[in-house]
Amino acid sequence: MRNAWCILLVLASALTSPGNTWKLVWADEFDRDGLPDPSRWTYEEGFIRNQELQYYTVARTNNARVENGRLIIEAHKERHPNPRHRPDAPEGRWQQRRPHAEYTSASLTTQGRAAWTYGRFEIRARLPSGRGTWPAIWMLGTNIRQVGWPACGEIDIMEYVGHEPGVIHANVHTRGFNHTRGNGRGSRIRVPDAEQTFHVYALEWTPQRLDFFVDDRKFFTLENDGTGPDSWPFDAPQYLILNLAIGGTWGGQKGVDDSIFPRRYEIDYVRVYQKVESPN
Repeated sequence: MRNAWCILLVLASALTSPGNTWKLVWADEFDRDGLPDPSRWTYEEGFIRNQELQYYTVARTNNARVENGRLIIEAHKERHPNPRHRPDAPEGRWQQRRPHAEYTSASLTTQGRAAWTYGRFEIRARLPSGRGTWPAIWMLGTNIRQVGWPACGEIDIMEYVGHEPGVIHANVHTRGFNHTRGNGRGSRIRVPDAEQTFHVYALEWTPQRLDFFVDDRKFFTLENDGTGPDSWPFDAPQYLILNLAIGGTWGGQKGVDDSIFPRRYEIDYVRVYQKVESPN
């Protein structure tokens, strides 16, 4: 087992030494085998969004576990009952109309555990391959239950769809700019070995801009245009989400290859830094 506290102390010291401006404020090094640390992570459950095919399970090691110093989110091809099924559910309630799922996976979040306004977010991960997979690293405003999506703001640090191998996407959604309006803001970068090699996916979030990186290569910047929360709701706390979806409106555009399962999404660490205040 790695000595996580020693690692964190070294990182904190390195990033607050002269010439550096970030201080480590939260991290998970995944150094304890078993279920993810419940003091840091909670789960989404069931059918959630985007017409995705997987059922997100809770505290089930088959779908989410810490193993050999890594968080494993694993999707399986297996039938899973939907306890929220209602045969008489209206057409729009697709989450209730499905009697079961043909796939299981997991979505871990820090909702109710940790949230941040501004910072540098680093996630070192290796992505799953295969048509139909849709892993992501992203953030949502903690006020989502009050104002809804997309008014809460969404920051997609990394999205990857298996039918487009080797291409990493970053996207930002707000009430005024999002994919449902056809004016979403984002970019992409080629990372040909994303499925074979671990890379660091990072966001630097300040009051002025959002900067997106892969291995310290910046490939997208969204500036705060000063027009208000419809464009920039990012002066309020957001929580982090790590999930592996199957199918759905984007991940399933070219179907799902059932021969690939099970599929692993591996996360080596999650680290959150915030700016050190300048001395008076």
